[in-house]
Amino acid sequence: MAASETVEIAIVGAGVVGLATALRLAAEGCEVLLIDPNEPGSGASFGNAGTIAEYACMPVGNPALLRALPKLLLDPDSPFSLRWPALLQLAPWLVQFVRQSLPAATRANALALAGLLAEALPAWEEMVEEADLTDLLRRNGCLYLYRRESDFAKAAGGRALRAGFGVHQEVLTPEAVAALEPGLPATGASGLYFPDSMNVTDPETVMRRLLDAAADRGVSVAQAEITGLRVEADGVRLSGSGFNIKANTVVIAAGAQSRALAIQAGDRIPLETERGYHLEFPTEAPLLNRPVCPVDLGFYMTPMAGRLRVAGTVELGGLAAPPNARRLALLDRGVRQFFPQLGQPSSEWLGFRPSLPDSRPVIGPSRGSSRVIHAFGHGHLGLTLAPITARLIAELIIGRGDPARIAPFAVDRFGA
Repeated sequence: MAASETVEIAIVGAGVVGLATALRLAAEGCEVLLIDPNEPGSGASFGNAGTIAEYACMPVGNPALLRALPKLLLDPDSPFSLRWPALLQLAPWLVQFVRQSLPAATRANALALAGLLAEALPAWEEMVEEADLTDLLRRNGCLYLYRRESDFAKAAGGRALRAGFGVHQEVLTPEAVAALEPGLPATGASGLYFPDSMNVTDPETVMRRLLDAAADRGVSVAQAEITGLRVEADGVRLSGSGFNIKANTVVIAAGAQSRALAIQAGDRIPLETERGYHLEFPTEAPLLNRPVCPVDLGFYMTPMAGRLRVAGTVELGGLAAPPNARRLALLDRGVRQFFPQLGQPSSEWLGFRPSLPDSRPVIGPSRGSSRVIHAFGHGHLGLTLAPITARLIAELIIGRGDPARIAPFAVDRFGA
């Protein structure tokens, strides 16, 4: 693109947050250019567990995890792991993560997330209509599985916190679990059921339809890697190899790749990467009725179209390292505890979740210029929070936003 080209709004990043934001802004009559070096929706938005988890207000960092953190980090097969060669790079983030895991910070972070999640399902229902997603959405709830009484006891704080925020959750006996999921082996596990939760049956198709819906409303797409961002008097210039354009407003929604652009905008944000994995197993018929999370294993088993997707765990370690075969093997061994008859996985995947120490996304203007808007750092909740994030960003850009709604997610919470 020539340097003289301009656009009203440029969105850097075409994951689910970028796609949803483009669709919402286009519906408001804005001119939108969506920019991504890869196929839209092909990153973490494609590889997630497919859950729309309106209940997930408990931040990753919390007192229970903090107590178990030394043991977790020293066990390479734990659900929470660290690539030790990346320790020096991760150290500043880990210090902040530990602080955010203390009781007062945990409650503040949970309160902020709960307020945003309370609007997630209505925003999703609106997006379902806009992008024709009805056939890809299941409203069957989600089940946490507790195979050890000690794990159920440790989770009491989380249950109490969610109850205080009005989250609909039901404690299930082993008999009730068996009735809800007859395909599971009889393990005697207790359950925690979130009946309002939804899930998608094919994230890739969801992303494609969001892109199609956005394109139908006039959104343009450019395949380019943005490496330069410069605020000018009359706009924001974006540049990359063979690409140069000026936008009146730029939305940074590049997920785990957002930190460098935020720095150029004037904001140092403690964004790190959680490396997420999934395996998929073909199935002739669904093995489960809904997503099931065995909490001791730290992953979700989600029935999708023609397959079972096993996705999750946390591996801290940056963007550059190759897939960790040990993490994939961990998922494989774990799912076979429930379904030993599974054949070989048909696919495996590694993707990158944008993770902040307090588990809150960054939503709102840059400190350097109101022409730059941040919309990233959603961690495990990108799919869940994409439509409500899009609504908040659109309201901010067109001048209908309420600053109080996005104050808990403002960039200035990280200090200078």
